[in-house]
Amino acid sequence: MSDLDIQTPTSFDPFADANADDSGAGSKEYVHIRVQQRNGRKSLTTVQGLKKEFSYNKILKDVKKEFCCNGTVVQDPELGQVIQLQGDQRKNVSSFLVQAGIVKKDHIKIHGF
Repeated sequence: MSDLDIQTPTSFDPFADANADDSGAGSKEYVHIRVQQRNGRKSLTTVQGLKKEFSYNKILKDVKKEFCCNGTVVQDPELGQVIQLQGDQRKNVSSFLVQAGIVKKDHIKIHGF
């Protein structure tokens, strides 16, 4: 019996290598810009994932003045602070964030129809 030691199968994690390799890429923070349909033709654009060091109210004030739309900053328990804007402002907001130097273009993900 000493020649044939019994080996019990250990748990195998198939994603262990992938998680170790993507540790640098997983830490890349994205800014998510989404559009939500309200009623009829009305829509709502949300911006989440901005760094905490930025003043959300100042960004909101500049975006509202630039694109002639109304908006607000909403505190979400899971997502933190989220900027909400009236209308479909996805392309406008993404170009504004890049031009203002707040976010790089490859850190922006645009979602929606």
